[in-house]
Amino acid sequence: MTMTKTRAMRGLAVLAAGALAACAFVGPQAPLVSRGDLSTMRAAGEYTGFVPDMQRRQLMNFVLVTTAGIPVLVALGCYLWYFVPPVSGGGGGAQLAGDVDGNPVALESWVKSHKDNDRELVQGLKGEPYYLISTPDNIKDFALLSVCTHLGCVVPWNKAANKFCCPCHGSQYDENGKVVRGPAPLSLALAHTTTLNGNLALSPWTEQDFRTGEDPWWK
Repeated sequence: MTMTKTRAMRGLAVLAAGALAACAFVGPQAPLVSRGDLSTMRAAGEYTGFVPDMQRRQLMNFVLVTTAGIPVLVALGCYLWYFVPPVSGGGGGAQLAGDVDGNPVALESWVKSHKDNDRELVQGLKGEPYYLISTPDNIKDFALLSVCTHLGCVVPWNKAANKFCCPCHGSQYDENGKVVRGPAPLSLALAHTTTLNGNLALSPWTEQDFRTGEDPWWK
């Protein structure tokens, strides 16, 4: 009888130890909130549900700002670019003028094929189209970039009007390329003309604009 009681007590001890071990591995339980308490907390503004941590909130804010900001920056850049006039340029030295095929233009052949006050386009600084202006036995010491300072259209020479007249928006320039009618805000850019081994060449104009008395805007 005593041995039976001892075995029963040992069995109870084993069960108790097992129960305690099971309790030790049970995770913490969230406090139970009744429906009434939940409604009260929501009404009082105390219950907000899931709240992301600081790192997640910062990431969400970054994604939102980036998504909204990129289109705005692109639109702003396009808007500002609209008001920037095209700028000509070139190296520090003279660059040979080229004909329609890019071949050098000899001064002698130019004089033979052009009359006084003729204007014709050549490939000039950076390959951009420049007008050379003929004299009876040479060319003038300056060339004119044919790009309108409004929106960049190529401006043709109107011999009857003795002006450069832009076909896009009506801007006009006198025989020396000075703007005389808008919406173009500036005169045509200048370049120096010279010769290299008998061929026509252009070099950058960096000094004062003789037509306006101002520093060149295209520098």
